[in-house]
Amino acid sequence: MSTPLLDISTLPPFSKIKAEQIEPTIDQILADNRKKLKTLLKQNENKISWQTIIQPLEEMDNVLSKYWSPVRHLNSVMSSDEIRKAHDACIPKLSAYSTEQAQNEDLYQAYKSIYKSEDFNSLEDDRKRTIENALLKFKLSGIALDKNNKEKFKQIKQHLSELKTKFEHNVLDATQEWKLHITKESVLAGLPDYAKAMGKQEAKNEKVPGWIFTLDAPSFMSIMTYADDRELREEMYQAFTTRASNEGPDAGKFDNTDKIEEILEQRLAMAKLLGFDNYAELSIADKMAETTDDVLKFLNDLVSKSYPLAIKEIEQLKDFAKEECDIDDLQAWDVAYCSEKLKQQEYGISQEELKPYFPAPKVIQGLFNIVKQLYGISIEQKQDMDVWHKDVTFYEITDDQGELRGAFYLDLYARANKRGGAWMDECVSRMVCDNKIQTPVAYLTCNLTPPVDNDPALLTHDEVTTLFHEFGHGLHHMLTKVNALFVSGINGVEWDAVELPSQFMENWCWEKEGLEMIASHYQSGESLPEDLFNKLIKAKNFQSAMFMVRQLEFALFDFRLHMEYGTDQFKGVQALLDEIRQQVAVVIPPKFNKFQNSFTHIFAGGYSAGYYSYKWAEVLSADAFSMFEEKGIFDEDTGKAFLHNILEKGGSAKAMELFKSFRGREPQIDALLRHSGLS
Repeated sequence: MSTPLLDISTLPPFSKIKAEQIEPTIDQILADNRKKLKTLLKQNENKISWQTIIQPLEEMDNVLSKYWSPVRHLNSVMSSDEIRKAHDACIPKLSAYSTEQAQNEDLYQAYKSIYKSEDFNSLEDDRKRTIENALLKFKLSGIALDKNNKEKFKQIKQHLSELKTKFEHNVLDATQEWKLHITKESVLAGLPDYAKAMGKQEAKNEKVPGWIFTLDAPSFMSIMTYADDRELREEMYQAFTTRASNEGPDAGKFDNTDKIEEILEQRLAMAKLLGFDNYAELSIADKMAETTDDVLKFLNDLVSKSYPLAIKEIEQLKDFAKEECDIDDLQAWDVAYCSEKLKQQEYGISQEELKPYFPAPKVIQGLFNIVKQLYGISIEQKQDMDVWHKDVTFYEITDDQGELRGAFYLDLYARANKRGGAWMDECVSRMVCDNKIQTPVAYLTCNLTPPVDNDPALLTHDEVTTLFHEFGHGLHHMLTKVNALFVSGINGVEWDAVELPSQFMENWCWEKEGLEMIASHYQSGESLPEDLFNKLIKAKNFQSAMFMVRQLEFALFDFRLHMEYGTDQFKGVQALLDEIRQQVAVVIPPKFNKFQNSFTHIFAGGYSAGYYSYKWAEVLSADAFSMFEEKGIFDEDTGKAFLHNILEKGGSAKAMELFKSFRGREPQIDALLRHSGLS
């Protein structure tokens, strides 16, 4: 067989990938890898070592990853019926293959043999860590189970892969299905010009008069934040919060309710097979947190510190809504709208006022200049690359020694058939391949406000921080110096520490020296005025306690759901969410809200019983940045220390060890509370 996917010596040939080639290619790779592994173990049963077993295994995994990566990515950013069908057909096959490896007794014994050998202590740290991680993965994949239970485990894993994929597809389809077509401009009172222009452009694309608004984040948030028409906000809110559910305008069409139950049932069954009481225990087995009680105590401590302040913030908002917005009964669809007006009254600043100072080209170049000062790296765009959409750009990173350290695709803007949210994914990972270093390559994907007419994309400050966040993930992947594939970049990093580099990067969006590099008026070139900067900083912690309890609501719901499902105390998904909201939330949403049905982070992504990781890692990131606050935000020595101790080390050591190497001590929560205005 000869297909573009089979040449992994180059970057993915996106324009040449054909849907009909995907499944046969994956079938061939999996068959080849199974055959190679069998031969490998047989030929080397008496000479087991890193070189004879693990290095070839890394090379096999690298081949599969480089074949599958562009397919997985296309399914997220340029979804089509053909690509989706081919992608979904491969999911159970890949799941089965992964479980086979993790339950391969001969392979497990080979790893154990290396671990127990005299040679183990002489291995490099990254290789030791690879072996230790693998042994834990074997345990968590049911290596100790009998034959029948191994088969059950394999079936559960495969079924979960299919369920997660279907869950995500339902959310994407529900998001794409609903559109709001408006023909009277008076309905759009309150919306800024850029938002109306965005709606007009969408209508033009659909070849209809007027304006079209969608459930993609930039469009949805413009209505929720600025539309004076309360009924319009309610309509938009209901469509968004009932996606993929049995409520709302498309009730039942893409319903994830049964998928949630099936996913929880399968996860619990998996945990029980492995000897855990619940899935939350299984989830934290390879994380920084040591017990489920540790996680709950951490979250509840944050609740106790933030909830009283959140109550004050919501009472202030209710009073303001009554006096200034003529709203006596503040509802969920009023919160963003009234909050924006209160923010303008309190601080004299709005996202609309800031947008002209954040044209995307300036922000991107400023971001590159910031990381150059921090880490001594240079970023240069490469033209004429094979990409999946005309808006996608490609860049290479070199360090101060002229060494090529990484490369990345940048896909910034929201569009049809693109999964919502923002993320970094691996295209190519660093490893030694054919006696050469394989350069890591990342996909950096956002859903920011697109350009309108002939103007550049003008970003909100929130969107700027989103870009910095994902770029932090990208640097973690690309700047690694680790040569063992399974612990290079973000591989092997404990999940509750993986957000450290991303949240860390957000800090430069709030520092004057950082803002000077990323902000200037898109027409005049004027720097961000001093008064606007001062207002931005003063408004930084506006409703920060309300934001904190909202995140804690998500984290507690996720963790308790996976702890309590299947027990006598569990009364149902909605009942648990309602209970947590009564304890934590300061805005109780209406009954039709089915937020959980589109909670892809925990039901389709990697955050199941792990959403707490955002706050856990925020403690690390805030404390890490506090060292820059002490030394100077562009202090060269501190920047190099973060580079060498965190970014370059990847998953080659425990996250706590790496943090202590950088900070000189264990993390403290003080900086997070101070940065959030909660101290």
